[in-house]
Amino acid sequence: MTDVITRTSAEPATTPAPAGTSGQTPTAPRLVSPFERLGLRGRALRTANRLGVVAGVYLLITAVNLIGSGFKTATGDSAESLFAFASNPFVALMVGILFTAAAQSSSTTTSVTVGLVAGGLPIEIAIPMLLGANVGTTLTNTLVSLGAARDRVAFRRAFSAATVHDFFNLIAVAIFLPLELGFDVLERSSAWVADQTSGSDGGLFAAVFGGLGGVISAGTKPLSDAVKHGTELIPGAWHGIVMIALGVALILAVISFLGTLLKVLMVGRAATVLHAAIGRGPVSGVASGAAVTVMVQSSSTTTSLMIPLASSGAFSLREIYPFTVGANIGTTITALIAAFAFTGAEAEVALQAAYVHLLFNVYAALVIFCLPGIRELPLRAATWLGTVASINKLWAAAWVLGVFVLVPAALIGATVVW
Repeated sequence: MTDVITRTSAEPATTPAPAGTSGQTPTAPRLVSPFERLGLRGRALRTANRLGVVAGVYLLITAVNLIGSGFKTATGDSAESLFAFASNPFVALMVGILFTAAAQSSSTTTSVTVGLVAGGLPIEIAIPMLLGANVGTTLTNTLVSLGAARDRVAFRRAFSAATVHDFFNLIAVAIFLPLELGFDVLERSSAWVADQTSGSDGGLFAAVFGGLGGVISAGTKPLSDAVKHGTELIPGAWHGIVMIALGVALILAVISFLGTLLKVLMVGRAATVLHAAIGRGPVSGVASGAAVTVMVQSSSTTTSLMIPLASSGAFSLREIYPFTVGANIGTTITALIAAFAFTGAEAEVALQAAYVHLLFNVYAALVIFCLPGIRELPLRAATWLGTVASINKLWAAAWVLGVFVLVPAALIGATVVW
C-alpha cells in the first residue's frame, strides 16, 4: 500500500498506454462550433466564431446588469433581510457550493454574485458564497474521473487527480474563512484594490479602468434597459424577480455558448501550453493552468482536460497539482468581466466582489505553496482517497454526494428550520 501511495503522488511522467492496452484514453471527438451546424465553413466560420465570442461577452455583461437591477427592484432597501438566512457565513459558503455544483460552473456563481452585490447584497454575505464557488466547481472533474472506474489503476490515478483540486480548495477555505471572520482580510484588501481601480481618486490607472468600464457599461445598458422596460407590466417585487431569473438563465446559456466557442478556437493552443509547461515546476504549472483557463473560460474544462492524462499515466499527480491551482486563478477573469456591467458606486462594489474571488485564489496559492507542510496535504489526502476509492467505489460515491450535495443541503435546511 505504501508503494502505491508513493508512486501516485510523485511518480515520474510516463508515456501513455499504447492502443489496445488498459488505461488507454480514447480519442476526443472533434469540437463543433454552433455556427458550423448552420452550414458555415472556412473563413466565414472563423469570423462567426470570433464575433460569437464578442457577442457572448456582451450578453454576459448585460445579464449581470439585469441581475443587479432586478435585485434592487425586488428588494428595495431590504436586500440584507432577504438574505438573513445566509448571514451565517457557513451557510453562505454552502449556498455557494450547492449553487455551483448544480450549475456546474463557478463562473456562473461568481457572475451572479457580482450582480447581486451591485444590487445591494452585503459583501460580507457575498464573500463566503464566492469561496463556496471554488469548492463547488471541482465537482465536474471529479465526475469526469468516474469514467475510468472500470480499471482500478487508471481510476486511482484519475480520482486522485480530480480530488487534489477538491482538497486544495477545501484547505484554502479552512484557512481563509476564519481569517476573514476574524480580520476581514479579503474584504479590506479587495476594497483597497477596487478603490484604486475605480472612482476619481485612484489616479491614472483608475481613470483608464473606470473609463473602459464606462464605455462597456454604456454599450450594454440599452439591451438591459429594453428588457427592464419590457417586463414593467409585471407588478411589484415580481418584476425584479423575473429580471433576476432572466439574467441567471442568460448567464447559464452564455457561459455554455462561450465555453463551446472558446474550446473550438483555443483548445489546440491550450493543449500546447499545457504540454509545454506541465512538469517544469510549480510556478510553470500554476501559470499554465491560469493561462489555459483564461483561454477556454472554464476551470471545469481545464481541470477535466487533465483527467485522461492522469489516468493514462502521462502526468503524475504532483505535476498536475499546480496546474489545477492555476485554473482557480484563471477562472476569476469572468467575474472581472461581469463587473464592467456597472458604473459609479455600483461599479466599485461589483469590482470588489470580483477582486474577492481573485485575491482569495492568489492568496491561497501563495500561502499553501509557500508552506511546505501544508503544500503536501492535498497530495497526501488525494492519494489516500484515490487508493481507497479504487478498492471500494462506495468511497467515491460518498465523497461526491457528501461534499457537494448532502452536507451543504443539510446545513442550509437546518438553518432555515431553526
